[in-house]
Amino acid sequence: MALPTSDTRVTYPDGALTSTGTVLHIEPRADGRAAVVLDETAFHPVDTAWPDQPADHGVLVSGSDEFEIRDAVTGVIHEGVLYLGRDLPVRGGTEGWIFVVAHIVDGPGPAVGDTVEIRVDGEYRRALSAGHTACHLASLALDAALADAWTKPVATDALGNPAFDALAIATSRIDANGSVDVYRIGKSLRKKGFTPATLDDLAAVELRANTLLEQWRSAGGAIRIERDAPELSARRTWVCELQGGRTDIPCGGTHLTDIHQLDQITVSLATNDIDGARELTMTTSTR
Repeated sequence: MALPTSDTRVTYPDGALTSTGTVLHIEPRADGRAAVVLDETAFHPVDTAWPDQPADHGVLVSGSDEFEIRDAVTGVIHEGVLYLGRDLPVRGGTEGWIFVVAHIVDGPGPAVGDTVEIRVDGEYRRALSAGHTACHLASLALDAALADAWTKPVATDALGNPAFDALAIATSRIDANGSVDVYRIGKSLRKKGFTPATLDDLAAVELRANTLLEQWRSAGGAIRIERDAPELSARRTWVCELQGGRTDIPCGGTHLTDIHQLDQITVSLATNDIDGARELTMTTSTR
């Protein structure tokens, strides 16, 4: 079967929950399922560049047949070979490579050339979008709460505070209505000027972050995704008109359209000593 010759067009950055597309390729898998590639989709996949947000839930409808989408991953095509998910050998946007969304369904799936509809579970999408929006806000609030913990100039975040989140992040996971971010405070971060003793009073840091989050939530602020083009590999940026200034953060996920859509946002902090370093875990919750 011929492989697509152009990137998948994606509409989920604009908040779309449905889309109509043409089946361009079906890749049978060893587990009996099939990877279905369309020319256009509203379905958010696990993105290799930003793997923190899970794939959407939903179905692919072809005529009278409905296929549950078991998973969705990004893929790349080069010289007639399709690479999926963790097997991607290049970064997004690499010249000469085709970037696609692969919808994983129980085989054999629809047929190449079929016109199909994508229907995304709106409730689950909303919960993930709330969790992702809250994750960005929490990272900015944590940076601000730790702004006095630095003894040397370092890179700053979108609000001009020392970028603790970017410099210390080890893992990040978006959940429905929340997120979990783990930071490593080791030798390299101390050399950059971070003072670990600041974390000895976690309650104070937590209070500063939550106070700021409530100020932002109460004030509200429009949120949107800006992008250069509709293709999957196009650069996308989370833009929030936050109290105190506009923020621009590169992001491939989905989001709410205003901070006011959050009834509450709070973070809780915990530390743990591991391998000669300190690990800080921030759990963010929304409703």
